[in-house]
Amino acid sequence: MQNRTLLGILCLCLGVLVFSIQDALIKAVAGTYPVSEALLIRAVVALPILLLIVHRDVGLGALASPNWRFLASRSSILFISYCAYYLAIPALPIADAAALFFLAPLLIMTMAGPYLGERVPWQSLVAGAVGLIGVVVMVNPGAGIFEWAALLSLVSAFLYGFSQLMARKIGVTESATTMAFYQNAAYLVGAVAIGATFSATGFSQTGHPSLDFLMRPWVWPSLRDFLMMGACGVIAAVGMILLGQAYRLTPANKAATFEYTGLLWAPLWGFLFFTEIPDSGTIIGALLIVGAGIFALNVGGRSPQAAPANAAAD
Repeated sequence: MQNRTLLGILCLCLGVLVFSIQDALIKAVAGTYPVSEALLIRAVVALPILLLIVHRDVGLGALASPNWRFLASRSSILFISYCAYYLAIPALPIADAAALFFLAPLLIMTMAGPYLGERVPWQSLVAGAVGLIGVVVMVNPGAGIFEWAALLSLVSAFLYGFSQLMARKIGVTESATTMAFYQNAAYLVGAVAIGATFSATGFSQTGHPSLDFLMRPWVWPSLRDFLMMGACGVIAAVGMILLGQAYRLTPANKAATFEYTGLLWAPLWGFLFFTEIPDSGTIIGALLIVGAGIFALNVGGRSPQAAPANAAAD
């Protein structure tokens, strides 16, 4: 039993590491290509890998689910969530965007009561309040240098949290691989829709990195940039397998704590590839969010600890 738990924790830490690389790759192409192009290439590369995984796990027939409307709705919410997160990355240091997004586990626990009727311990609500204080410290709205793109990361965390609650509701009848396939399909459709919309309107440059990443017209990628965007699709598939294996082998409340190892990698990639150095507000705010999250995840009770903080990247 102990060996299974250790193996699960190792898989989770590797999965979080793999997904953290995706943030660096997205930031690297954000100054040249639109987010819709990056998401489309990512989804096209991931498609055959996910089809193979679904075939081996539950069979391709499972994709014709009677719950397809619910699955499509959840996948659309996840698409908006991750699109918002990716749009925040060009304007924020990776460490800031990641730390703000890691408010998601606390939001999941807070929303579980009204949405699922689960009992949320009062300690978890206190932890949620501490996490919000951490957000305020990081965003520092009174400093006169507020970056509105931080709100994109927070919106992403909220939508992601709600999508994970939806997964808990449907998870009894639908496999994780089926949900991952629907998510990838939403990325395909959504990326084409965004690209077509801004191509038709003619909007392009605004001067703000997040809006430019959204509105920029498509361009033919260089081989190097195509490989970076395509690598995101491989990362999504490999990361999904690792995280799925982790939560299969390890008790959820133990595994979820190690989700926060992502905040070790985010500042590292930011420093190595983009010369980003976290300021004191980022460090203090991140510590408050992580501390509150770890405390809440280990409180016990019937809260939705099982939802991994990175699963939306599948």
